[in-house]
Amino acid sequence: MTIDLLAAAGAGASSGTALLMNIVPIVGMIAIFWFLIINPQMKKQKQHQEKVAAVKKGDQVITAGGLLGKVIKVDETYVELELGANVRVKAVKATLGDIITPGGAPAND
Repeated sequence: MTIDLLAAAGAGASSGTALLMNIVPIVGMIAIFWFLIINPQMKKQKQHQEKVAAVKKGDQVITAGGLLGKVIKVDETYVELELGANVRVKAVKATLGDIITPGGAPAND
């Protein structure tokens, strides 16, 4: 009877080990995705949000739609842009793609 109990305990231990060996690769893949894909993307998104929050009057910006304009007015949610002479549009701050640093040469020059 004791031998039967020991055999049953040994069989349970090997199935627990097999379960652990099946879970370890999945946990490893999740860790790899986290460090190579998700974490860098979150850092990039946070930097973009900080950049958009710091936009001020006079900055040159590019919208997500590709429009280049100068910031005329900044609100909590909206930004008023001047795209050309007497051409003003109101855009949502979250749609700003990038802020162009002053002194940068235009692309066509």
